[in-house]
Amino acid sequence: MSRLYLICTLVFFVSSGLFGQSKLHLYLKHADQKSATGDYYYALQLYEKALDIDSNSVEVIWKYAECLRAYKNYPKAADYYAKVVEKENGRIYPMSLVYLGLMQKQSGEYDAALETFKRAKKKFQKDKNNSLYDKTKREYESCIWAKSAIKDTQNVILEPLKSSINTTDSEFAHTVMDGKIVFSSLRADSIGTFEEVYAKQYTSRLYSTYNTDQSAAIAEMIPVDSQEDGNLGNGTFSRDGKRFYYSLCTGNSPTYSCKIRVATYDKGTWGKGEYLGEIINEEGANTTMPSIGYWNEKEILFFCSDRKGTLGGLDIWMSEVINGQQYLKPEQVHGINSIENDISPWWDSVAQKLYFSSTWHDNFGGYDIFESKYTSEFNTPVNLGIPFNSSANDLYFFKHNDTSYLSSNRLGALWSKNPTCCSDIFTSREPPKTIVSKQESLAELNERLPVTLYFHNDCPDPKTRDTTTKINYLQGYLDYRQLLEQYKLEYSAGLNEKKATEAKEDIENFFTEYIDQGVKDLARFTELLLLEMEKGAKISITVKGFASPLAKTDYNVLLTKRRVHSFVNYLHDYQKGVFIPYLSNNAPNGGSISIITIPFGEYTANKLTSDNYHDQKNSVYSRAAASERKIEIQSVAYTTEINEAVTVSIEPTFLDLGDISTTDKKNLEIQVKNTSNTSITLEKIEQSTPLLQRITPSTILPNQKIQLLLKPIEAFPTGVFSVEILLYFKELQHPISLTIAGDGQE
Repeated sequence: MSRLYLICTLVFFVSSGLFGQSKLHLYLKHADQKSATGDYYYALQLYEKALDIDSNSVEVIWKYAECLRAYKNYPKAADYYAKVVEKENGRIYPMSLVYLGLMQKQSGEYDAALETFKRAKKKFQKDKNNSLYDKTKREYESCIWAKSAIKDTQNVILEPLKSSINTTDSEFAHTVMDGKIVFSSLRADSIGTFEEVYAKQYTSRLYSTYNTDQSAAIAEMIPVDSQEDGNLGNGTFSRDGKRFYYSLCTGNSPTYSCKIRVATYDKGTWGKGEYLGEIINEEGANTTMPSIGYWNEKEILFFCSDRKGTLGGLDIWMSEVINGQQYLKPEQVHGINSIENDISPWWDSVAQKLYFSSTWHDNFGGYDIFESKYTSEFNTPVNLGIPFNSSANDLYFFKHNDTSYLSSNRLGALWSKNPTCCSDIFTSREPPKTIVSKQESLAELNERLPVTLYFHNDCPDPKTRDTTTKINYLQGYLDYRQLLEQYKLEYSAGLNEKKATEAKEDIENFFTEYIDQGVKDLARFTELLLLEMEKGAKISITVKGFASPLAKTDYNVLLTKRRVHSFVNYLHDYQKGVFIPYLSNNAPNGGSISIITIPFGEYTANKLTSDNYHDQKNSVYSRAAASERKIEIQSVAYTTEINEAVTVSIEPTFLDLGDISTTDKKNLEIQVKNTSNTSITLEKIEQSTPLLQRITPSTILPNQKIQLLLKPIEAFPTGVFSVEILLYFKELQHPISLTIAGDGQE
């Protein structure tokens, strides 16, 4: 090959590379400009062209991910933040892990988000005063909450309003006046195939229309400030309906500058808007989202602002309106504001509740809607739950008569390019009335299961062989929680700095994710249980108890019985004894609760968990050991079956064989009692491990008690073991469960 050819080829590739770099710089420049003005769709196309030139550039991938997040394409944004994390692990872009977790969360991928926030929390833990650590810790806890709360979907149908209101652009509902819904919308005169905007002024405006089934109804623009530059929204009427408050925001997304204006209104005639004074529109601050409420016979203007004194982002403030002309000095709404945005307030004067949206409190993703009841002060905000909230952004909640309204960019909103780009207005309605069977009635309770409750070593009541205790589980939990620092210290002892930090973080995560969450799950389960008991239900609750292998096997069985009894004490003490009549079987409505205890002790413990008393770092304070010390509320069932005339009981439900020879062939005896006035038939038994054979007759006469004999047909396993046996009776819909456990000795 000639030297001249090599030189020409080298010059070609160098000049091509320079040309490519020039194009890359040009694409990024224009993409950045489009993104800065909120034109994310065009910006994404330009970033994609930049990626075609250099797909390995962390800078380009980061900018593309950021634009996808702004465009609310959560799954794709998560994919590209993951690429950034893979390449630079937060060294260049510290927020990459945080945004990855947020995008996973807003995609409804709570398990993935939980692991990401764990990783981020670990990364930022060296400086726990850092806002990034606070954010990742909050989101980590929120993901744990969401995984549990998603089970509590309410029996409400939420559906989008008709297409004459909702469009493929964004709509946000604000109020109802004169039978018309008032909302704001970002609408264009026309939009091209590739979302080119052909409007003279592509900004949000206020509209109103009748919310009827007439698809021909046209939304009319409210003519306040229609010629003003900027975006209008957040309309709300005064108590007498003569004043209309709204926001006017100027500038480009996401750096708007907003102020509140007011216009007169009289039977469809609108006056020109005027800015409220500096008492409300503080100089240099954003002031937006006005909402008028009636509180203690006073007209109150709620609004959002980042004015001086705000905790962070936008806070919710309130000011009394005097004679529609004067506004008292605003006060923060204490008890609900957070260090992030708290927005779109709406006051329910009947229920004395403030509704608002926030990204900080426990949520399913993005903005969720919360309520805070006012007594002598605002109570801790409560998430409205699903379906009012979703993993997307849910905000602008209000009620009119019996109907609730909100705006959301959840799946189901109208769209043209991105399913979650834009918000629609949704409204609620009650589902059709249906007859709920007993089994369906218990479904919500069982969906909350298992509820797992954890214990410190040898608690409650250490060093006793009692099977009962006076300790209420909540009391034991609070004592256990106080030991967190001791657990961190003991488990990290002897490790280098990095490993010690990881061990401390691991134990702290276990307390948050499992021990604390168990108490929260217990609270919700108990609320649902009480509702069921108030219907007069006869219920059996199966509770399994477990222990770590530190003590002897027989001792651990007794210990787990005490642990189950602490749960019974919790029910006994709940709301000053509301469950006592049900537990003692003398409730006026006939309801009753029976507790079926299965005390496994260490029979199911992980054999790799340390049982060395002299190695308490691993046998007591390790995550592995702590995870074994628990009880599980496993199932809830009606004690009467489909055939309510049939009642069967077995005793014991847990047969502890203790130390037993693996070759022992002695028959095992279980008492079966038929308290019915009809014969019953034992059709079959099923075993988790086929060790036993039934040799008892299948028919049990009315009011007869028999001994169910089970003959070993295989050698018992060496070491601790447990076998679950299901007894199937012809007359009962569900099997009855019993467990046999022992420690096989060769």
